[in-house]
Amino acid sequence: MAHLADRVAARPAKAGFAFDALKRDIMLGTLAPGAGLTELELAARFQCSQGTVREALLQLQEEGLVHRRGHRGTQVSDCTQDEAVEMFRLRDQIETAGLPRAMATPSQGLVADLESMLAGMLAAAAADDELLLAAIDRDFHRRILRDARLPALDPILHRCLVHNHRFKISQSRGTRDLTATALRHRSLIDAIAARDVGAAMSAMRHHIATIVDLGPAVFPGQSQ
Repeated sequence: MAHLADRVAARPAKAGFAFDALKRDIMLGTLAPGAGLTELELAARFQCSQGTVREALLQLQEEGLVHRRGHRGTQVSDCTQDEAVEMFRLRDQIETAGLPRAMATPSQGLVADLESMLAGMLAAAAADDELLLAAIDRDFHRRILRDARLPALDPILHRCLVHNHRFKISQSRGTRDLTATALRHRSLIDAIAARDVGAAMSAMRHHIATIVDLGPAVFPGQSQ
């Protein structure tokens, strides 16, 4: 399996380390919405320059995890249900529209790549690493969209996926079955491998609609 798409190889090591650490803290809620982030304090924490910290913060801003407000500094973005609902709906539109295109002329390695990513998710689940599982999950869905040949939609889907996972983690109560979370992708792989577009679209819609139980109003007419 290729290295995670979330990780940008060209990003300098120190900026990458700061980005990964801050993203983990935001995704897990250690850094709460509205928390202020100052370049000087972060540079001391990561023992790097403020320019390196600034690069990490800009990457976090691209993913919608922080807001940079000029002289007012940088703050962790909100993680609200209203925004989550709209991102679930947008993701549903992008992925269910992309699936028929991807399956019409799939690349030779699509199913093998998805199988490899599922194996990676199961390994992350066994290690109790929810954030790694979520990162591979994002790569899984972006890999399908890649075969749809709609590259302008990839950054939009990526942001939706990041916020879907952040919201899901924020709503979690107690220990979750990470193996079951990984295995939710099995039906998608099977339908794509069988070239059954109808089954794949149905599986994708169910997959998205059941990430977090927000009730039938989010996806009217779909079984929760």
